[in-house]
Amino acid sequence: MSQGSVPSATHGGRLVASGVVAQAADQIMQEVERARGSITGVRGPMSDLKVSYDDLLARATAVRGRGLLYPYISSGLGNGALVELADGSVKWDMICGIGVNFFGHADPDLIKASILGSIDDTLKQGNLQSGFSSYEFAETLLAEAKKHSRLKHAYLATGGAMANENALKVCIQKKFVDHLTSLGANANAKPEQLLLGASPTPRVLAFKDCFMGRSLTMASIGDNHAGREGLPIVFPVDYMPFWDPAAAERVGKARFIDMAVDHLEQYAHRYPGQHACFIFELVQGEGGFNVGDRDFLKALMDACRRHKIAIWDDEIQTFGRLERMFAYEHFDLGDYVDVLCVGKMTQACATLWTPEFNPRSAILSGTFTGEGPSFRVGQRVIERLRDGHFYSNGTTPGLFAQHHAKFRVHTKTLIAKHPEWFPAVESLGGGGEKLIGGAGGMMRFTPFGGVKDKVNKACKALYDEGVVLFYCGHGPYHVRMLPPLPSMKMDDWPKVFECVERGLAKASA
Repeated sequence: MSQGSVPSATHGGRLVASGVVAQAADQIMQEVERARGSITGVRGPMSDLKVSYDDLLARATAVRGRGLLYPYISSGLGNGALVELADGSVKWDMICGIGVNFFGHADPDLIKASILGSIDDTLKQGNLQSGFSSYEFAETLLAEAKKHSRLKHAYLATGGAMANENALKVCIQKKFVDHLTSLGANANAKPEQLLLGASPTPRVLAFKDCFMGRSLTMASIGDNHAGREGLPIVFPVDYMPFWDPAAAERVGKARFIDMAVDHLEQYAHRYPGQHACFIFELVQGEGGFNVGDRDFLKALMDACRRHKIAIWDDEIQTFGRLERMFAYEHFDLGDYVDVLCVGKMTQACATLWTPEFNPRSAILSGTFTGEGPSFRVGQRVIERLRDGHFYSNGTTPGLFAQHHAKFRVHTKTLIAKHPEWFPAVESLGGGGEKLIGGAGGMMRFTPFGGVKDKVNKACKALYDEGVVLFYCGHGPYHVRMLPPLPSMKMDDWPKVFECVERGLAKASA
């Protein structure tokens, strides 16, 4: 990593590049290395920390107004896939903050990037005043995105929901401008003249079981009643079926795809010209780690092109985890993508778009776009994904594909050993193989018939037995993992599944 984004001739650049700063950062890293070396495996809490830990949990509950889902408060230290809690216990972290800490805990390179980023003047940077680290992060991201798409510009945000809000605004304005232009408006008019006296009333298309974030608009679009209980529906959405291998097997793949396209055509004719975009999760995250099919996705994208509906690829959760860096690369669909969102492991979230979707007015702005540590760490994440041996190349599987294969082997072994924990789920097509899903670093399995209460109970039992993970799906529900694959070793998997087996035994009892 370069010593800083600011040219070294400036005072700020010289500060970051100075020997004093470098020596201080190296000393901190030596202490981190020493401390993380003591974390080598799962262990229980330390008795002398119980009172203080219980106090921390009580204080956290008082602040939130409700208890924590898991009694999890980090000590601030870990070692790769292992995380230490403030009570001295150590667990396998197989969810990583819903995929944020993809390179694991106490990674020396990322900590150093964070230290250097914290020197960047004001901690929070924004649309009006910013150092160059935000633009360098965006340049690094765009350089990778451009390799197999037409994406050209980016705007940063502090969270995935805000990145999605920005994508929605970009799509709506493009639809509106195109509509006015088609009516004979002057395409070269000033934005305030072009938009005067008219009001867009668009709709969006999205997949069943999609998840978009926790803002009011994104909760309204997301297909999850629990995420918007008591809240108004503020945006009209037309839901499409996602790829369903079991249904496609019953009726035939071609027939299933034809029915899905017909479904889209019905919406397009019912609301002619009103759909600003179709939001594609090529692999669904919260919806259940459901993996799309290229032929299915391409057919829907072709229909969108016919009806001039923008194609928005939401990769907040999938980015970096599949067998290629971008999900659209994984499915070879980059030529279709008009707007893209990434987040989670990138630390700073971003909305990307093609030249045609460049906003005509100041619809993208904000006091905060992020902070120096996030931009510098995010840049290093992208560089390491780019330069590592993580992704498949032709017939040679990359590291993430190898880890996914190892996960499947251990899950199949567990199902064969304890079939009573894994009854067939009819909607998945039956059979033990159908109870395992996901792709790359998105992994799931379906115990106890996919019943929500039982799966939730299993997750908490697994936590107690030393592995942190979570659930996903909307019936059936699944146990999901978003493990820190770059920092995991293949021989970690048997140790993880020892905890999984104990946890499921506890849940089944």
